[in-house]
Amino acid sequence: MKLDEVPQDPDSAYGGHSKLLYAVDDKGQYQGAPSAGWEPESYSTQLAVAELQAQEAEAHAAWQRGEASPLECLMYRYRMDLPALAQIAGLWQWRVRRHFRPEIYRRLSDSLLGRYAEAFGLSVEELRRYQKEQP
Repeated sequence: MKLDEVPQDPDSAYGGHSKLLYAVDDKGQYQGAPSAGWEPESYSTQLAVAELQAQEAEAHAAWQRGEASPLECLMYRYRMDLPALAQIAGLWQWRVRRHFRPEIYRRLSDSLLGRYAEAFGLSVEELRRYQKEQP
């Protein structure tokens, strides 16, 4: 992409910020160029966020019905999926999936809750409050 071809679509998901893209100048050298946004990128970002919000709502409803732990709801709220949460928490995916079951989640140790709390940027006490908020 050339320097004068860097997209500048003002209606973007950047929220007034700009994104640094690299483009080729007249001399053929790569140079950083700020971009105000790109409509296809903005659209795909909005679709992805809408999908995560729908998954969070579904997980929240399952939690309120007592069919799931709040862990899955929090995972989607903090824009993660199962592989990302497992990697950040340092656990196997099957273990994280097992912790989605409310009876298992309620018995988690402080050390395991600490891993999840760190992944979400919460304290262990805040996660404990989610345990107590059973429907």
